[in-house]
Amino acid sequence: MNRGSASFLKYAVLIVGALLMLLPFEWMVVASLMAPSEIMARPLVWLPAVPHLENYARLAEAIPLGRMYLNSMIVTTAVTLGILLSSSLAGYGFAKFQFPGREVLFLLVLATIMIPFFVFLIPVFYIVSQLDWVDTYQGLILPNLVTAFGIFLMRQYMLSLPDELLDAARIDGASEFAIYWRIVLPLVGPALGALAILAFVYHWNAFLWPLVIIRSGDLATIPIGLNSLRVYASQPEVINLQMAGATVAIVPVLVVFAVLQRWFVQGIALTGLKG
Repeated sequence: MNRGSASFLKYAVLIVGALLMLLPFEWMVVASLMAPSEIMARPLVWLPAVPHLENYARLAEAIPLGRMYLNSMIVTTAVTLGILLSSSLAGYGFAKFQFPGREVLFLLVLATIMIPFFVFLIPVFYIVSQLDWVDTYQGLILPNLVTAFGIFLMRQYMLSLPDELLDAARIDGASEFAIYWRIVLPLVGPALGALAILAFVYHWNAFLWPLVIIRSGDLATIPIGLNSLRVYASQPEVINLQMAGATVAIVPVLVVFAVLQRWFVQGIALTGLKG
């Protein structure tokens, strides 16, 4: 097989794989424009006879979609920025500073990745309730500002930064925070982009913690709002609203990934080259 044929075969396999991966999303978007009878039809209907754009208007009437979108954006953006800040600071400390017990402390941080969130759920909720943060933005945001995976990702990437560059900045009189802010952060942009995508996607789709901490509809996020449609799950006339809600919910994730995907690929590819 010559090089041209091998290249064609490679791209053909990749295109087929991509189409198979995108097929459920394509059907979700199309189903959001269908009548319920078309969604429930077997075999599957791949195109609506008549696009029903009113499904989105009905969804906005069924749940306070605008308010939930705002809540999700506030919470997810705040958590993502907090994770980027805390992870980069901690990663910088573990990667570039020598102090007693550094390796042991880092191993303890990594060990928390192995502990399921369900184990933390009750203690964290008790602390939040004692602080009177139940049904508040701070209750939704603050417990999620630090992540062991983020610290690990940033530490591994920062290990590849040359120590000589940081030492030169110290000789020039730069403070440690100035070195971190003006030198380290610009150099770890790919890792920050990768972590931003992972954090945004995870917390945009977060369901369990908001379900536990939210008491009123005023703070409901998109996953909580879509979950409120579950009481109608046995009624086929609202399944198109569920498809419309899922379609609307995925838009910010696609936008964030489209903006940061170049950094995401580079950050994941280069993280761990040294460590």
